[in-house]
Amino acid sequence: MSDSGVKTDEKKQHFDDIYVAENPVPFKERIMDALQYVSDNFNQQSFDRLILPWAQQKTANGTPLNFVDLAGCFGNTTMATLNGMDYDAIRDNWKDAESARKVAQPRRFPAQVTGIDISANALAYGKSAGIYDTTIEADLNHPSAETQAQLSDTLRAANILISTAALVYLEPEAVARLMDAFADGQDEGYMLVNFLNPFALEAADATKRTLLERFEFVGSMASRHRMMSPIERENYPGEEWALLEVWVLRRRA
Repeated sequence: MSDSGVKTDEKKQHFDDIYVAENPVPFKERIMDALQYVSDNFNQQSFDRLILPWAQQKTANGTPLNFVDLAGCFGNTTMATLNGMDYDAIRDNWKDAESARKVAQPRRFPAQVTGIDISANALAYGKSAGIYDTTIEADLNHPSAETQAQLSDTLRAANILISTAALVYLEPEAVARLMDAFADGQDEGYMLVNFLNPFALEAADATKRTLLERFEFVGSMASRHRMMSPIERENYPGEEWALLEVWVLRRRA
């Protein structure tokens, strides 16, 4: 367990100091640039294929959807899926502190966006930049009763839930609580999640079972995530890229 409150894979590189920075420029320089963190291109492709047409049709009358980024940190995957920004566009938006002050592209459909994360700084940035409308700061593994109630209410009301490269680092009980809350929602709802390879494979398998017990599987794709760090290459000899499996699921009718 790291001091960030997230259950970690000890063979994987960790970036705790980046995730608590006051803006995403270190994230851009040390992860997106240095490790070619291209995964949001593929998150966007899956979202555009399996969720975006429904979302745009659903909001044609101007009524916003409730959009939740769970463990979203600075909000890059919200920028990819909701604002339609690819890897290069996000990097350009985050090239320096001044450029990063505001998200560069408008949302592609009306949405009320809630960012949920353990990093107060990342959430404050996301809200100030217009990526998030509201935020919930939470240790998802050990939330207080009040925070858990807020999380459950938010997830039940969500129409779209994204959680990328995050669920496998939560305790199984925490994943079950969060997914039960989203599954309890009465409106139609879609979820985009992804899983990394070769990290935390047993946790990924357990998380997949949890999801398939509660939701209807819609579609998936395999892609690159980012290049491995030197430490990771030592721990996984012969591997150069961390890979990604993107899933889209839907609430059962």
